Amino acid sequence: MPQDRKTRRHNSQKRLSRIEGQVRGLQKMIEEDRYCVDILVQIKAVTAALKKVEGELLKDHVDHCLAAAIASDDLADREDKVAELIDLLSKR
Repeated sequence: MPQDRKTRRHNSQKRLSRIEGQVRGLQKMIEEDRYCVDILVQIKAVTAALKKVEGELLKDHVDHCLAAAIASDDLADREDKVAELIDLLSKR
């Protein structure tokens, strides 16, 4: 069963709160002069968590914003939404 937009956004907010805590933990690790590899492992974990949020928001955009533009009769809106998505994905 696909998540609805509200649930997906709520889950993304919760995930971002956890990421915020992870970043604070990284700051503390650096302040404490912890072993570099331990810090890098935590950075990888934060990066993976951010990618998960990115994926959820991308699904949300495609499911709602892009789908609505494609279903509409507004050709300019469709072209804008597709160009916007292409531009975003080319920045990866």
